[in-house]
Amino acid sequence: MTDPDGAIARPSLPADRIARTHTAIGPDQFGTVLLAAQTGARWATTNLWNEYAPAVAAFLRARGSREPDDLTSEVFLAVFDRLDAFTGGEAEFRAFVFTIAYRRLTDELRRRSRRGEHEEWQQELDDRRSPSAEHEALSRLSDDATRALLDGLSPDQRDVMVLRIIGDLTVEQVAEVLGKRPGAVKALQRRGLETLRKRIARGRTPLGGRVDGRE
Repeated sequence: MTDPDGAIARPSLPADRIARTHTAIGPDQFGTVLLAAQTGARWATTNLWNEYAPAVAAFLRARGSREPDDLTSEVFLAVFDRLDAFTGGEAEFRAFVFTIAYRRLTDELRRRSRRGEHEEWQQELDDRRSPSAEHEALSRLSDDATRALLDGLSPDQRDVMVLRIIGDLTVEQVAEVLGKRPGAVKALQRRGLETLRKRIARGRTPLGGRVDGRE
């Protein structure tokens, strides 16, 4: 695998800080940036790293990766290695990136499971997330309280919720990443939201902290 421009080896900022300083790639700019990146242009691959690395790192962290920054670098090494073969627009590219991220995360969790380690849910907030009543409420909780809420979801529901909120993926994109039908993803999202809404609507987290949930 290669890092054609040093975007991974020498990022200008850690992934978790880029979202606060990076100017997003506009829809009309994506095609130009992608084409330049496929030809090995340094500025273009750096822009792709800056655009997508924060969301990928937040997803990996929230879903339990022990070393989310290192795993994010591995994900983008794979992304850049396969960039020449990629075809599609921004939506397809986002799904492409998160498919690789999900597979790398699955590998990490499988290795840890074989060693008898337990996956620990972690929730780190990211400015790139889509707003929702549940997200606004979760943003007011401590990490322990958030884990207590989300531990009530099944692993599939967690995957869907994190990809939808942090990854900002559509139902169809989540289905592609997880290898499920869109209808199944919608059902998982609906059940996950119902569970979170019930807990948030009670006004208290399982750990006793107040939550001001809104519908």
